Amino acid sequence: MSIKKLLGMLLAALLTGSLVAADIALNPDHPDRYVVVRGDTLWDISARFLRDPWMWPEVWYVNPQVGNPHLIYPGDVLNLVYVDGQPRIQVSRDGRLSPRIREESLENAIPTIPLDAIKQFLSRALVVDEGELEAAPYVVQSADEHVITGAGDRVYVRGIDSNDVALFDIYEPGGAYIDPDTDELLGYEAIFVGTGPVQRFGDPATIKLTKTTREVRVGDRLLPADRSEPAAYFQPHATPPGTDGHIISVLDGVTQIGQFSVVALDLGERDGIEIGHVMRVFQRGNVIRDTVSNKYSDTVRLPDEDAGLVMVFRTYEKISFGLVMKAHRAIHINDFVRSP
Repeated sequence: MSIKKLLGMLLAALLTGSLVAADIALNPDHPDRYVVVRGDTLWDISARFLRDPWMWPEVWYVNPQVGNPHLIYPGDVLNLVYVDGQPRIQVSRDGRLSPRIREESLENAIPTIPLDAIKQFLSRALVVDEGELEAAPYVVQSADEHVITGAGDRVYVRGIDSNDVALFDIYEPGGAYIDPDTDELLGYEAIFVGTGPVQRFGDPATIKLTKTTREVRVGDRLLPADRSEPAAYFQPHATPPGTDGHIISVLDGVTQIGQFSVVALDLGERDGIEIGHVMRVFQRGNVIRDTVSNKYSDTVRLPDEDAGLVMVFRTYEKISFGLVMKAHRAIHINDFVRSP
C-alpha cells in the first residue's frame, strides 16, 4: 500500500470512528414482505429493502432454525422486522418459520450478483507479473489448415519442457496496468483465449483445443490450467473510510463502461481490498477554461460527480477486478473509486 493511501485511510478512520456501525437507511419504497423468485440476486433484493444494498449484512437476522441461514433460496419469504428498534430482515421457508432444519442444495441458492457477467473472469489468470508470459510456452503454429483456429483444432507449442502438466490455459498477452498517480507498474493483463490438453509431448508439443473464447494465434502463451473452484457467493460490504483509487481498465474488449461492466482497479490486497468490497465511482471533473471572469484563474476544475457503484469479485496483490453494479452517468477509465 502506498504511504499516501495508508495515511488517508488511517486519518479517515480516526475522524469518522470507523468502528462505529453506520446507520441503516431503508429504501423509501421498501416492502414489508418479499417472496424470493428464481433469477433474483442478493444485490437486487437488498436494493428493495435498503438505500445502500451493501449494508445487507448489517440487517440480516440469522434464524438458526433455517438450514443454511446465510443463504437465500427461491420461495423464501423475507420479512422486515424490528429488533431493539433496528430494522432486520428475517427469512422463513415455506411461508413460515420452520420448527426443523430443512437442508437445501448450495447450487439452488440465489447468487449475490449476476454470475453470467463475471464467470469468465473468476477462475482464469487475469494479471501476471512482468516477464511471466514471456517465459511461458507459446503457440508456434496451427496444426490444422484453418483460417481461424478455435475449439476442436490443434496447435503446436514450444517450451513445454516436461510432462508434469497435461492441461493448459492459453492467453493473449495484454497491456500493462499502471498506477495513474505514481506510474508504478502493477502487472500485465493476460487475456484468456482457451484451454486444451497435451496430445503429444515434444518440441513442439501438440495441444488439442477443447474450449476457446476467441481465436488462438501464433505467439499466444500457455500457463498450467487453473482447476481451483471459483467463488460463487459474495458478501457485499463497504471498504474502510479513506479508500481511494482509480478505474484503470475495462475488460473483455469493451470500450463503454456501464452497468455490469468488469473493470480493473489500482487497489489490491496490499491496500486491504477484499472480495465483496463495495466502492462508489466518481466521474472525474473536467478542467475547463473560465471565459467569463478575469477575477479568477483562467482554468477551473469541475467537481467530481457520483457515477455509480462497483463491487470487487477478485483480488490480486496490487490490482482487483470489480463489477459495476450501478451506473447513473457515464463512467470512464481514470475515474475515481472511493469508500461509499
